Amino acid sequence: MKYTPKQIGELVKSIRKQMGATQKELAMTSGTGLRFIIELEQGKPTSQIGKVLTVLNTLGVTVSLTPPAAIPKAATLEPRKGN
Repeated sequence: MKYTPKQIGELVKSIRKQMGATQKELAMTSGTGLRFIIELEQGKPTSQIGKVLTVLNTLGVTVSLTPPAAIPKAATLEPRKGN
């Protein structure tokens, strides 16, 4: 399943509220800034992935990445010529 930044933000906000924590408390606990938490909860698409993962871990959210079952040869990552 694909998730959008907005959906991840909504999840963070929902869990934080269920835990009874403020945005400021979550920011302090996860070692991020308050502005970052606000923007993450709003679904800002340019949020830093490392910080997003730190916040999710702080909230106890498990992230699972599942590669496709079969990767066509044309889709493999190879260095581009001429770069």
